[in-house]
Amino acid sequence: MNTANIVQKIWSYCHVLRDVGVSYGDYLEQLTYLLFLKMADEYGKPPYNRDIGIPTEYCWPELKKRRGAELEAFYVRLLRELGRQKGMLGQIFTKAQNKIQDPAMLYRIIDMIDKEQWTMMGADVKGEIYEGLLAKNAEDVKSGAGQYFTPRPLIKAMVECVRPEAGKTIADPACGTGGFFLGAYEFISKNYKLDRAQKEFLKFKTFFGNEIVANTRRLALMNMLLHGIGDIDAEPSIDPTDALIAPPKQTFDYVLTNPPFGKKSSITITNGEGKAEKEEFTYNRQDFWVTTSNKQLNFVQHVRSMLKTTGKAAIVVPDNVLFEGGAGETVRRKLLETTDLHTILRLPTGIFYAHGVKANVLFFNNRPAAKEPQTKEVWFYDYRTNIHHTLKKKPLRYEDLKEFIELYNPLNRYKRTETWHPEKNPGGRWRKFSYEEIISRDKASLDILWLKDANLTDLDNLPEPDVLAEEIIESIEAALQSFREITIELEKQI
Repeated sequence: MNTANIVQKIWSYCHVLRDVGVSYGDYLEQLTYLLFLKMADEYGKPPYNRDIGIPTEYCWPELKKRRGAELEAFYVRLLRELGRQKGMLGQIFTKAQNKIQDPAMLYRIIDMIDKEQWTMMGADVKGEIYEGLLAKNAEDVKSGAGQYFTPRPLIKAMVECVRPEAGKTIADPACGTGGFFLGAYEFISKNYKLDRAQKEFLKFKTFFGNEIVANTRRLALMNMLLHGIGDIDAEPSIDPTDALIAPPKQTFDYVLTNPPFGKKSSITITNGEGKAEKEEFTYNRQDFWVTTSNKQLNFVQHVRSMLKTTGKAAIVVPDNVLFEGGAGETVRRKLLETTDLHTILRLPTGIFYAHGVKANVLFFNNRPAAKEPQTKEVWFYDYRTNIHHTLKKKPLRYEDLKEFIELYNPLNRYKRTETWHPEKNPGGRWRKFSYEEIISRDKASLDILWLKDANLTDLDNLPEPDVLAEEIIESIEAALQSFREITIELEKQI
């Protein structure tokens, strides 16, 4: 059966389950458990003859031979027992629960998986199937799964700008479903001719991540496994602990990340100087510049601490990181002083599954300690003004960011040319500002946009009616979500 047929078959079951109340996320979770069990069974046979650590009484053949109520009871017991195991096995089955209450439907899925030889499929085939499921799951707004899924075209563009090299380490302190790891893996595999040692390093020693949500971590591990990163019986490369809780145990060559949005955390990070706010928990990070409960600012500080002195980072941040006063100003000034913050990509709304998000990508290189500020100039690409994207009608494509990648000039970013000119090209999206210009701005704000909004002056430039309608819907949904969050905060204070 070819890839398209397998994908179609998997999706057909997904739609049937939706009709009986099983969400994409629940379906994907059960697929992950069953795929792991089937692949472990295949690896246990010739020519592999490997012991993955699954107790004999809970192996795939034992699951496959049961029916009805006996199958449901056995499956529940299997999930519970495997969740107690160590290593990759335990991580995949952590807090595992059966979400398919109909034993007949469960058996049909088991039978579907049993008919394929998954270890014989190419990683690109298995990966394509699983990535498709993850993308579909992210579209399910009610589940909130979209917050763990960064648009793949954006990931590809970020990776192509950073250009990770073979034999170097890559980290993501909030890795979600592993998109940045897959993007970097694909880039390195395609752009470098790797010898055996380099392939081993890429597979087992390149990627390091954190993801505190058990289900999301499980999806990330399976996603990487199906794409050929790590192995079914290797130690997991994704840590279940909160990345912000302590300084990193090691530093990395690259950090690529899209930390969770949402302004406040129930945890304040204290650097030992300022007084911590009254919060449920307090982290003591002596390596941070400032105390704050703003988790995006904490992630920016943390990413910088994760880098080797020659390390490079690309991090997605919401607008408030660029303009917020107090701790925000301190973080921006310190980032400009201690790193080379050379590029900022301003992103439009309508590209993330969380509605109404205004985000940016910060590209910066770490530097050894020095007296002089390490940032000389910051290049901005405004891919926001007069840009209209929606998730359904006009989603972000890789081609939309190709001009940015070309202007970024990844092979030699010291040779760049502005496209903006006050007279010759006032509509240019690529413009630089000196360190002195930026620090002289109020609060050292990096919230810089210079293009005129055509919507305010030229009705002919409005997007198509269906795109405009979807933008309005997304804006209303974003506003409703904000009101819900305010209501929750008010209820906490009562």
